[in-house]
Amino acid sequence: MLIPRLALRSLRSRLLTTSLTVASIALSVTLLVGIEHVRTGVRESFAGTIKGTDLIVGARGGSLQVLLSTVFGIGSPGGGVKLSTFERWKAHPAVKWAVPYTLGDSHRGFRVVGTTAEFYERYRYRADGRVTFAFGHAGVTDADVVIGSDVAEKLRYTIGTAVVVTHGMRDIGTSSHEAHPFKVVGVLNRTFTPIDRSVYITLAGVEAMHDGFEKPVAPKTIFAAKTKSAPVLTPRVARIPRPVAAMPTPGAPLVMPGATPPPGTPMVMPGASPPPTAVEAPKLISKPVPVVAMAVEPAVVVDAHADDQITSFFIGTKNRFEALMLQREMNTDLVEPLTAVIPGVALGELWQNIGSAEVGLRVIAIFAVMIGLSGMLVSLYSSLEARRREMAIFRAVGAGPRTIITLLVLESGLLSLLGCVLGVVFVYAGLFVGQAPIEQRFGLHLTIRPLGATEWGYLAIVLVAGIMIGFVPAMKAYRTSLVDGLSPRA
Repeated sequence: MLIPRLALRSLRSRLLTTSLTVASIALSVTLLVGIEHVRTGVRESFAGTIKGTDLIVGARGGSLQVLLSTVFGIGSPGGGVKLSTFERWKAHPAVKWAVPYTLGDSHRGFRVVGTTAEFYERYRYRADGRVTFAFGHAGVTDADVVIGSDVAEKLRYTIGTAVVVTHGMRDIGTSSHEAHPFKVVGVLNRTFTPIDRSVYITLAGVEAMHDGFEKPVAPKTIFAAKTKSAPVLTPRVARIPRPVAAMPTPGAPLVMPGATPPPGTPMVMPGASPPPTAVEAPKLISKPVPVVAMAVEPAVVVDAHADDQITSFFIGTKNRFEALMLQREMNTDLVEPLTAVIPGVALGELWQNIGSAEVGLRVIAIFAVMIGLSGMLVSLYSSLEARRREMAIFRAVGAGPRTIITLLVLESGLLSLLGCVLGVVFVYAGLFVGQAPIEQRFGLHLTIRPLGATEWGYLAIVLVAGIMIGFVPAMKAYRTSLVDGLSPRA
């Protein structure tokens, strides 16, 4: 136990240098382990947002667009699905249950979802999380609304609070449905999913809310050929006979063009018809004629929400093996173009798209650890100059190469160990402090869990690297001659 005690006292004698070295390693370990912990937590949070749903079906588009807009409330849906199409697939023999899902409105920054009471029974998250009510019950009438926990907490809504929905997606609403207010009848328990930031109404409420909602449309010009029954006055000019030149008769005087004819000579060539004394005036005739008319339709109003359309719907199959066949059948539907998405497969595609960002974060963290270990090497190596006499005394009293190397390597290992422990403490302290703000701001539930195999592997690499770095100053200390350590320098 002599060498460990000497190592601890040596580090304590250089308290400032030791503290700075440990702090640099701790910050590097915090960055490395923290990034891995957050990355794993984000994946688990996204993957646990929806469970027990075999297919998410929406309008034709990208699978990620259907998943993100429907489940996570990110982006806008690609279109709508006819309600008759939903009913047709709900009656499919392979379908166990189907829940409609309608988007398109918001309330004070929170998206409004139109669905049925079956949504609260069928939707699952994480292992077997169920959507439960903290207060009240599911919506029944077209004036009932159920709110998530974040909505109730931020807006301070309770049972019976009046809610006016805004037309348009969240943060871009244009007008309010004040003619059809809702009343809060239920508040959901916290789920740490986008459900907490959503407002749920019934499909009947969506229809009633948009009854009479008018949206002006620009006038439309239509060109069509129409026959007017009433007479149309069109000018028509009577045909004037065209004079035809004839050969002059023998003996008749010939007048050349431009010459003055003799008195009594007609103004026309011999044999030609005399010109009319007067030209008939144009006659106006009354006759129905085809006219190409340009008709301008007046501005019309349309309902922005078609009552026979929904945004998407969730499906649970009777047998999980039938999900792939049903997905293929839906994606090739000839009645209406659809996109059926398996949530797990779509999430895997999402991680592939952002995998490069994860690799970049890891590379940054690894470089940070390398910088911390380099700082420790510089600190130990530079301290040898001040410890020349100490190393010479050790050798003078009989300390061999093993003792010198063990002492310095142990010091390096202790610095690495203290940095790793302190870095892990920083990670958990950050999770404990930032868990609630991250959930409220980004909707990501970062669980405080034990370190995984990857994190332990990173810590082991850092500790081994720190120990290996200790061999560099150890070999330098042993090679220093005993006379150089004992003799004073000018």
